[in-house]
Amino acid sequence: MEAVVLAGGYATRLWPITRHRAKPLLPLAGEPIIDRILRPLDEEPRIETVYVSTNQRFADDFREHLDDRGYEKTRLVVEPTRDEDEKLGTVGALAELIDSEEVNEDLLVVAGDNLFSFDLSEFVDYFDERGTPCLAAYDVGSRDEATEYGIVDIDGDRVVGFEEKPDDPPSSLVSIACYAFPADSLGALDDYLAGDGNPDAPGYFVEWLHDRENVGAFTFDGGWFDVGTPGSYIDANAHAMDGSRIEDGATVEDTDVGEDVYVMEGATVADSSLESTVVFNDATVRDCTLRGSVVDSDAYVEDLDLSGALVGSHTHINGR
Repeated sequence: MEAVVLAGGYATRLWPITRHRAKPLLPLAGEPIIDRILRPLDEEPRIETVYVSTNQRFADDFREHLDDRGYEKTRLVVEPTRDEDEKLGTVGALAELIDSEEVNEDLLVVAGDNLFSFDLSEFVDYFDERGTPCLAAYDVGSRDEATEYGIVDIDGDRVVGFEEKPDDPPSSLVSIACYAFPADSLGALDDYLAGDGNPDAPGYFVEWLHDRENVGAFTFDGGWFDVGTPGSYIDANAHAMDGSRIEDGATVEDTDVGEDVYVMEGATVADSSLESTVVFNDATVRDCTLRGSVVDSDAYVEDLDLSGALVGSHTHINGR
């Protein structure tokens, strides 16, 4: 079996934090998000090769990161795009990777910005037992929130309905961008694209596929975070840390540290109040009230009251 970790997006909803940084390389409780996926894949004996699929803009960053980590199975694959307008789409990039790398084995596909509570080996076990295309599904508990995802309708563990991002979802059970495909199903990607299938979200392909093949749904409890917005990034950090964290080497003085706060090494926070906020390394926060905000590395903010703000790296803002 082989695996693909999808890391080719441009994460525009998190700009400026991800304007010059790949979202899967964002720190999550002291560790890049993607390492929480690559490590178990590298340790899974049934997986021979792990392809990390990214774009030209972030290729060097991933190359440096993978070299530094020393994973034994990883292999970087770079799609020929540098910005959002050139994207091949997730399905298009996956089909091109399968063709260029001559993948002809069972394939596990995981989004590189996912945080989930199950062990990937459990999902592979489920796929091995079923022998059909499979997806992982999670109940987000809110139909309003579910409108952002592919909605899964199941009978037992079989997918009997799938609709990508409906306006009025029939349930809150969603697909989480973790899939497994038998080798003999991979050709369906080319058939789908040849029929003018949407090359972007994988959910559109699954919506098409479940009418043609038996697709299994691996459902799980616990937690799942799709790190795509400032709020979900903050929530994912809080879940991974189980609360708030001030890293060694950070300076926090005369500050009210509330829930879900993450202050990284080298940051300075003084005379402030923080709630549901992430402060990156070497940033400075003085005389501020921050709620639901992210302050990037080497930024300086003073005398501000911010809610839901994204402060880019090296930005200097003084509210006086």
